[in-house]
Amino acid sequence: MTLSELKSLLAAHADLHFRLRLPDGSAVPVSFHITEVGRVDKTFLDCGGTLREKTTCQLQVWVGQDYDHRIETRKMAGILEKGSSILPDGSVPVEIEYEDRVISQYTIVGHELTDDAVILTLAHKHTECLAPELCGLQMPDLRLPSLSGKNPCCGPGGC
Repeated sequence: MTLSELKSLLAAHADLHFRLRLPDGSAVPVSFHITEVGRVDKTFLDCGGTLREKTTCQLQVWVGQDYDHRIETRKMAGILEKGSSILPDGSVPVEIEYEDRVISQYTIVGHELTDDAVILTLAHKHTECLAPELCGLQMPDLRLPSLSGKNPCCGPGGC
């Protein structure tokens, strides 16, 4: 989800609670705080030698001892607005940093609306080879099976 998509979602549902759902389906405790709005710039060489740059908006989530604390969508929108001076524009993807035994970073892959909350659905971030043709790797074709019943990710020996 991009920053502008998140801001639009929050603005459209300004009187609801703001919640986060982890990839395993469990929820971040509702008493969480947003302790940072960060701009993360990454400049790197991929394994094929191509120089790449990536910018993200990273929201750090922390759960404190104040169990009655709650963030509403209007407050979350205000937090993002305060961070706008350091973010390039609304096209940057938003990631969530959260510590549950270890510090993890998550992408936002969707949202759900309930009667009282906007719930962001988080997914694990994954590594990938950005130059498989140069590294000699066979990248699997993970497309869904076609309507003819043949699965394009299956080789001659089957799946």
